[in-house]
Amino acid sequence: MKDNEGVRLQKVLAEAGIGSRRHCEELIGEGRVTVNGEKVFRFGERVDPQRDVIHVDGRRVETRAEMRYYAINKPRGVVSTMSDERGRKSLADFVEVPERLFHVGRLDTDTEGLILLTNDGELSHRLSHPSWGVPKTYLAEIHGPIPRDLGRRLRAGLTLDDGPAKADQFRVFDQVGKRVLVEITLHEGRKHIVRRLLKAAGFPVQRLARVQFGPIRLGSLRPGTMRALTVTEVGELYKAVDL
Repeated sequence: MKDNEGVRLQKVLAEAGIGSRRHCEELIGEGRVTVNGEKVFRFGERVDPQRDVIHVDGRRVETRAEMRYYAINKPRGVVSTMSDERGRKSLADFVEVPERLFHVGRLDTDTEGLILLTNDGELSHRLSHPSWGVPKTYLAEIHGPIPRDLGRRLRAGLTLDDGPAKADQFRVFDQVGKRVLVEITLHEGRKHIVRRLLKAAGFPVQRLARVQFGPIRLGSLRPGTMRALTVTEVGELYKAVDL
């Protein structure tokens, strides 16, 4: 790229939300910024925000102005699509942004919790594809008492009708009487996988919510609301799928 073409790197970083232009210049001077895999130390370096791949401290910075990234807390009873031919409530009923978005993966209609929305096709594809094994964490309500070896059994794996399945992590999150709330993390996304796995272990799920997708946590996001992901969160998503 010629010296008089493109946009100054520190301006691109500042507009992407990394910090003030002065702070971005400091990051460049410290060798913490790469453009297309090469460290950049020159403040006047010009880049093409639509084409060049920029990383800060190893995390990719999204510089394409048209890209959008959101988290939404899907309520129970809502279908995980942006429209529904049967007239049921869908994600579109809760999305109040003009951009055309698509959901990353799905949740069962009776399952609530975190879904990611974006118009970034490559990121969405990788996050959804089984080969990348992005972990997802759920809170499941089951009826106790539960045996001490339940976690071990789930981590070792059980055989379902479409093959073996197992949990990456499992712990008891809360317990009140016979009501037990367990946290379970898996890296696969077969249909109804959490419900089927716990049922196979002898504990049908009474209620289920996804609380984390890769590095993104649901946190205090209320049902039916959405928020834009931060620059750091988008960078962590890219890192999770080697982008």
